[in-house]
Amino acid sequence: MYRNQYDNDVSVWSPQGRIHQIEYAMEAVKQGAATLGIKGKNYAVVVALKRASSDLSSHQKKIIPIDEHAGISIAGLTSDARILSRFMRTECLNHRYVYGSPLSISRLVSSVGDKAQTGTQIMGRRPYGVGLMVAGCDETGPHIYYICPSSNFYECKCMAIGSRSQSARTYLERHKDEFKNVEDLNELVAHALRALRDCLPNDSELTTKNVSVGYVGRDCTFTVKDDDEVADYLKSIEEEKASGAVAPDAGEEAMETQ
Repeated sequence: MYRNQYDNDVSVWSPQGRIHQIEYAMEAVKQGAATLGIKGKNYAVVVALKRASSDLSSHQKKIIPIDEHAGISIAGLTSDARILSRFMRTECLNHRYVYGSPLSISRLVSSVGDKAQTGTQIMGRRPYGVGLMVAGCDETGPHIYYICPSSNFYECKCMAIGSRSQSARTYLERHKDEFKNVEDLNELVAHALRALRDCLPNDSELTTKNVSVGYVGRDCTFTVKDDDEVADYLKSIEEEKASGAVAPDAGEEAMETQ
């Protein structure tokens, strides 16, 4: 049996119990620029790498505000992300208009999952080819959710998606137990940028042009930092990297003198 006999439509199952169109949509997320989210004690942070299609174009925006208490970072098709972000904004606006309070993050994510699921079941439609990293804060505290093109969603301590994101996940897995006790926003952003730095090729560096930072917390609304606004965050991790590079040399000199 050939794979292409069962991947012509999203409503066709393969004999192995798989829907190939959904798997192709998940591959689109893996091709997108890396993004990741971390949840601390008081804050939720998302950071993302931005790409430019050519030297003549600006970098693509990767972090989209949804409401005062929520925002998303994307990996995959930006056009699909615009549709889902518009839906999320409408849901938040309607809830705030009717009830006079912000929509809880869990209900917001569940609504997006329900909308995305229809594209995985109805003939003639396709799954959304984008992964969403949702950062929000409600009465229960900060949250990080990952919404997959399969319409599944997961609440995470930390998560990384996109191209070369396995290196970032390795960093996050190594430090995941530290994040829940981090109260300082700058420290949480520094952790996120260190993980994101591992997603870059060896000849590339994080710059103010290719990085976006978004955060929300118990005492602040969702805020996006771009361009020169992220310079201070980058400077702090560059100083750490420089000091780490100097330390082994000092140790080698000490060994030689002994």
